[in-house]
Amino acid sequence: MSDKVDFKRSDPGFRARAGAWSELDVPERRLVAVDGTGDPNGPAFAEALAALYPVAYALKFASRTAGRDYVLPPLEGLWWAEDMTTFTSRDKGAWSWTAMLMVPPWLDDAAVADAVAVTRAKGAPARLDDVRVLTLAEGRCLQTLHVGPFDAEGPVLAQLHAEVLPAAGLVEAGHHHEIYLSDLRRTTPARLRTLLRQPVRAA
Repeated sequence: MSDKVDFKRSDPGFRARAGAWSELDVPERRLVAVDGTGDPNGPAFAEALAALYPVAYALKFASRTAGRDYVLPPLEGLWWAEDMTTFTSRDKGAWSWTAMLMVPPWLDDAAVADAVAVTRAKGAPARLDDVRVLTLAEGRCLQTLHVGPFDAEGPVLAQLHAEVLPAAGLVEAGHHHEIYLSDLRRTTPARLRTLLRQPVRAA
């Protein structure tokens, strides 16, 4: 058995400093994903996670059995809306989202299909049929670390769009992306650590 891979430690895409937006180039990645709309505190988001996590753990166990173990990567989310000001105003009912968990690069689509089959055999979650493989090629991005409640992200995002992007001569080139470094079940809101990422291009 090789050493267990921890992507939060080995992948620079899982790191950033609080209080500063840094530029990075994010390589193409594959993730298992479920799409939805509405308040992430509602049942739709919970059902998405209830489908994603069993598939992700089945992938992990299959990889470990084959001799390559890893720490389950953190939950990620893409977020967008017809009116992007709903993110600074926190009008969560207007949001669309994709909940995601990264697939290690050595596992192919057949491994994902096998993990879905294993999950189905154990009792299929309600949204198992909605689990898909998403290839995400974000490229040039700005990223920062937010420490604190999710609802305190508004001013950080407002500054990004009103000040940081115009000053750098950049515009958005993809959906707002969040990576949840904390265990949401065990971490108080004040201590939550969330990576905020925005794909960009020259204006």
